[in-house]
Amino acid sequence: MSLRKTSIALSLFSSLTLSGVSQAASNLDQELQEYKTFAVNKIDGLVNQTQQFVDYLNAGKIDEAKALYPLVRMNFEAAEPIAESFGDLDPRIDARKADLEPGEKWTGFHPIEEILWVNNTTAGTEKYSVQLMSDVKELRAKVSTVEVTPELMVQGAVDLLNEVSTSKVSGEEEIFSHTDLYDFQGNIDGAEKIFVIFKPKLTALNADLVKTLELRFAEVNQLLAAQKVDGKFKFYNELNKDEVAGLAEAVNKLGEPLAQMGIILG
Repeated sequence: MSLRKTSIALSLFSSLTLSGVSQAASNLDQELQEYKTFAVNKIDGLVNQTQQFVDYLNAGKIDEAKALYPLVRMNFEAAEPIAESFGDLDPRIDARKADLEPGEKWTGFHPIEEILWVNNTTAGTEKYSVQLMSDVKELRAKVSTVEVTPELMVQGAVDLLNEVSTSKVSGEEEIFSHTDLYDFQGNIDGAEKIFVIFKPKLTALNADLVKTLELRFAEVNQLLAAQKVDGKFKFYNELNKDEVAGLAEAVNKLGEPLAQMGIILG
């Protein structure tokens, strides 16, 4: 299945899921709180590592900044369903150059990424790093106030898979650094966490679906692990076409049963 068809399929499943979870909120208080705690912890990690990243930039430590960059972003990618609930805060942190409208101001991680990998310098990053640090701190302040709903969680899991099947698998997300596999892993980790939180209730309702999801997550994680050398992901442009196609297929196989969670829980 093509990347476009994969995205469309996940979107169709997500529209079904939302009708199923709308009645479930009163029965999922523990699960909602657990996911909020997960998101807060990820954003705490984002704030702390972004500060270290900015410190490296300010000190001109380009190698250290490049090494930390993809690790910082994994925290953001895992908790992106929460970030996306705050309007323009998500694009201020994560907008890609290709997504900008004419005349739109570019901020966040990716202009820094371009300077680090294309210009091979930290010079010029300061005008972006100050705003980036301010934005991730604002995200942390807001995440404590967000209302987590079953819809947000189920839609969030599906959206994370859509992220992978579009900008991650295509290599568009980290177009300068080619560190896409870290983002890929962050999205998968975020989606898998939502599944794990719902797993006890899902097991009682549909044990076969749980077994399928466990298998599909294991397949994706195994393919990702195969792209590590000495504990670090390869650069995405080092993967061959068959490896990319294998990742796309595994994500597609995961996406459809994942989106059924809401129907089952409803």
